[in-house]
Amino acid sequence: MNSHSKNILDSFSKIKTFIFDIDGVLTNGSLLVLENGVLARTMNVKDGYALHLAAKKEYNIFIISGGGSTEVEIRLKNIGIHQVYMKVMDKALLLKELIEINQLKIEEILFMGDDVPDLEAMKLVGLACCPKDAVDEIKEISHYISYLNGGSGCVREVIEKVLKLQNNWDNNFQIPSL
Repeated sequence: MNSHSKNILDSFSKIKTFIFDIDGVLTNGSLLVLENGVLARTMNVKDGYALHLAAKKEYNIFIISGGGSTEVEIRLKNIGIHQVYMKVMDKALLLKELIEINQLKIEEILFMGDDVPDLEAMKLVGLACCPKDAVDEIKEISHYISYLNGGSGCVREVIEKVLKLQNNWDNNFQIPSL
C-alpha cells in the first residue's frame, strides 16, 4: 500500500456524514420520459442496501439534488433516508447551513457528486468523491474516484469502505424490501 492509499483510507475512517447527489451518482444520469410526463430513473439495489445499513448504524445521510422527483424521495425514505433536499439551486449554500445546524466536522463529511452543480459543495468537505464517469471538473477536485460509474454501485462502494474501516459493516444485515 502506497502512502496515498494509506492517507485516503485515513480519510475514509473519519467519516460520520454522507452526502450524495442523485442524478449521476445514485442513478446513471439517464431519464426515461414517460407518456404522463414523469421522469423515471433507475437506482441500484446495492446502493440502497448500503444506504439502509448506514442509516441503521446512525450515520448522518443527506441527499442533495438539483432535480425533483416525488418517487425518488419516497424510495429514499423507504430505505431510511429522511434528509432529502430536492430542487436545490445552490448546494454549497445548503451544505454550509447543514454543517452549522448539525454541528458537523468538515473532516468527517464525505460528499459524492458527479457534475458541475456539485463542485462548490464538494470543495467544502473533508472527503470529496465521485463516480468513475463524473465530469473532468469534478474528478480534478475529488480526493477519491470510484472504479464504478454512477448508478452502478459507487455509493455502496464508499459506504462499505467507511463502515468496514469502522467495524460497522454487517454481513448478516437483513432488510425486508429494497
